[in-house]
Amino acid sequence: MSLPSEIDVAIVGAGAAGLGAARTLDKSGLSVVVLEARDRLGGRGHTFMAAPGITFDAGCGWLHSADKNSFVQIASQLKFEIDKTRPPWREQSFDAVFPANERADFIKALDAFQERAEKAAASGRDCAASTLLEPGNRWNPMIDALSTYINGCELDRVSILDMAAYDDTEINWRVRRGYGALIAAYGAPCPVALNTQVRLIDHSGKRLRIETSQGTLSAAKVVVTVPTNLIAEEAIRFVPALPVKVNAARGLPLGLADKVMLALDRPEALPADGNLRGATMRTAMGSYHLRPFGQPCIEGFFGGRFAQQLEDAGEGALAAQAIEEIVELLGSQFRARLKPLAESHWAHDPFARGSYSHALPGHAGDRAVLAAAVDGRLFFAGEATSPNFFSTAHGARDSGARAAREVMASRAKT
Repeated sequence: MSLPSEIDVAIVGAGAAGLGAARTLDKSGLSVVVLEARDRLGGRGHTFMAAPGITFDAGCGWLHSADKNSFVQIASQLKFEIDKTRPPWREQSFDAVFPANERADFIKALDAFQERAEKAAASGRDCAASTLLEPGNRWNPMIDALSTYINGCELDRVSILDMAAYDDTEINWRVRRGYGALIAAYGAPCPVALNTQVRLIDHSGKRLRIETSQGTLSAAKVVVTVPTNLIAEEAIRFVPALPVKVNAARGLPLGLADKVMLALDRPEALPADGNLRGATMRTAMGSYHLRPFGQPCIEGFFGGRFAQQLEDAGEGALAAQAIEEIVELLGSQFRARLKPLAESHWAHDPFARGSYSHALPGHAGDRAVLAAAVDGRLFFAGEATSPNFFSTAHGARDSGARAAREVMASRAKT
């Protein structure tokens, strides 16, 4: 759509949060436009075909806390099939690379760490989660590795109060056609101006002036849903400046979790929806989902500082590392059977600059600070503003709906 010169509500970002805001405002009587820098909907939710018959969710892929996940009902309404196959995360398909007795010992250490973290959080005093690792425990590097997949960073950067606030019901489902495809379908009815990068929001006057790569428009109200790293780095400038928001965003940086998809020749040799992780005793390691949905492929996961190193090494580094690790675990015969198909590079994505937020130690309260409206005209949403479902697509969507309700409530007061 073309850019209007005036609008009631401008929404910055067409990820799950922005689309949630737009859909909630649909019947409000307000004119709405969503300004999206990319040439597509979905933000950090993005599905594409890595190869014929192989669906790749480069971003979010699991309906976490599915019994409380608003996208479950949306999927039903839009006729997207939900797969309720149990996640393989705590399983292991090859005992030879991670024997059952060692897995049990690891799970025991992991559960004990989580219990210590919950007890410490109950005190109300914050600290880095890494301080709750048992000194000298042989499994500490692997527990740290799990944090890189879950939080996008190592435990030394994770607030225990933020960890405790996350609402994990441990029910995790998938969307067969792709989570990113579901988010895009959900946003299809929304009025979106693509390829429209917002550079400045001037809220000094009665109406807000928004400078974009496609021109300038004015709005009565603005909902900002961009990732925290963009706010922290002031990729969008506010006039007058909003140092409280910028500082809150800096306390909620995006971690990094990247994926790689490998085609698998003669896939029948590996179990469908299997799990592969070696007892390698290092944090810099991948985790592998074997044949997701029974597809002829392996999906690999890398997180934290190691994922950043691999991204910085350039295109193909994630796939090369994944192949080396799988060959190390399953044998040299797999080298010829694996072929790189696709990688995500969220740190180098100019409109994301990371994957999802975590609160730094001492900064768990920054989520509420970032979420607070400014002068009843400038509103903030996004997964980082969700009090209990941060780092998830449904947390983002719900935050957009919350901001939209705030917009309508503020309108009723004027």
